[in-house]
Parts: sequence; C-alpha cells; structure tokens
Amino acid sequence: MSDPILFAIPAFVILLIVEILSFRYLPDDEEAGYERRDTVTSLSMGFGYLGVAVFWKLALLAIYMGLYELTPLRLSPSNAWTWVALVFADDFAYYWHHRAHHRVRVLWASHVVHHSSRYYNFGTALRQTWTPMTGLPFWLFLPLLGFPPWMVLAEQSISMVYQFWLHTERVGKLPPPFEFVLNTPSHHRVHHGSNDVYLDRNYGGILIIFDRLFGTFQPEREPVSYGLTKNISTFNPVRVAFGEFVALGRDMRSAPRARDALGYAAMGPGWTPPPPPVTGPAPGAAPA
Repeated sequence: MSDPILFAIPAFVILLIVEILSFRYLPDDEEAGYERRDTVTSLSMGFGYLGVAVFWKLALLAIYMGLYELTPLRLSPSNAWTWVALVFADDFAYYWHHRAHHRVRVLWASHVVHHSSRYYNFGTALRQTWTPMTGLPFWLFLPLLGFPPWMVLAEQSISMVYQFWLHTERVGKLPPPFEFVLNTPSHHRVHHGSNDVYLDRNYGGILIIFDRLFGTFQPEREPVSYGLTKNISTFNPVRVAFGEFVALGRDMRSAPRARDALGYAAMGPGWTPPPPPVTGPAPGAAPA
C-alpha cells in the first residue's frame, strides 16, 4: 500500500501557498504569519524527514511483520470495526509516544525539532524529526494484537496527514462537539505554546480524548507564545535536527557521577543534578 503522506504532498503545497497568500492580502497583526528563513528551514526539515522515512518505514515493516507472525491474533482489514479500533489504538500509542518525547530528554532531543520554530503555520507542520527511530517501542503492541503491519503503517501516516491542518492560526475554534473529541487547531496551538500554562499539554494526534482522560488537556485561553522556553538561534537544518543531542552529550560528559549522566538523559528537559550533600560540622556547632 502506498504511503498516504505521498498522496497528500500536493495538498500540503497548495495549502501552504494559500496560507502565505492569506497573510499577504489579509494580514492580521495578532498572528505571526511567515518568515522566509524560518520557512526554508521547515521545508528542509520536511524533505530530510522524507528521505529518512523511506528507509525507516522499510525497517518498521520488517519489525512489525516479525511481531505479527508471533501472535495467533488476526484482525480483518475488510471489517470496518478493525479500522475504528485501529484509530483509537494508534492514537493511544501516539499519545504516550508524544508525552514521553516531552518528558524524557533523550526523546525530547528528537522531538524538539518540531517545536523549534517561533512561527505557527503550515510550514511548521513540515518541521519533522530526522531521528524517528525513538518512537519504535510505542506501536509494537499493535501488530501483536493482530492488526496487519501495513494497516499500522497506513494509520500512522493518516494521523500525520490529519495533523498537518492543525498547524495554523487562521482557523479558530470549531463547534463544541468537535472540540471535545478531536484534536483541533485550537488544541494544537496550546501544545506549541511556551506559556507556563500551556507547557506539556494536549498530546493527542487525531483525538483529544486521551488528554482529557489522563489529565493533560488545556483549552486555549490566553494568546500563545510559540517556540521553546529557550529558543534556538539557528536556521541551519543540521543544527536544528541534532543540536539538542549535542547539548545532551555535553551535559552527560560534564556530569560528575554516572547516575547524574543518566539523569540528564532519562529525566525531563531542564533537569539538573541535585547539589552534593553538605559536609562538615552542623550549623551552630562549636569548633573542635
């Protein structure tokens, strides 16, 4: 089965052009719009992702097929309920994948790419990681449940295609029933915000229900400040792709103890080792 992302590329390009033209002819002072260097970087990241994905998805297919052969379970792709179940199962996997990639620094080093722009537009949607391998563990249970491997890969791509349209300031809030169940531009703007109230919220892919269930949902209320809490200052795609891995390696090498080095990798972004315990006489004690 052909990758749905490839069929969607013409639509991505058309929507990108339409959005750029909308900012040109219908400007909005409250919306950031586009910046040439930022957009070129986002497009470069998108093309780089496609190059990596060609080989990575072949590897994924082999891994999923191996797991699929280990289980006696079989779910029929001709049954509509199999697809319904897959949408929920894939979004459940995506939720925990996405949440972990914000809470564990070695995973964040891969995902930070997508949050590295201070702009929020269809170009930002294309700013994808060049190290998608970090997501491998989160979907392994799907072929073991009997979902055919090609279905799992197809649904992952469908989810990515869906998420493209979420990256815009030009769409306001949808009617409440849609906002309650689906991930929407409003919900995803929150996810890309560096405001304290918006940090580490709204991890869903197609659905927002798992954020509601697991306590990570945040509605859009105040204006969103896009980007990182400490923004990067480069438009070089290679540095965008690997800069946080370099910073993580630097922190791990400088750690005085092995457990501190592990903490840098396994704890959240911004974590630092606790200070060493104070030694010497207790406060107020008389000198010997």
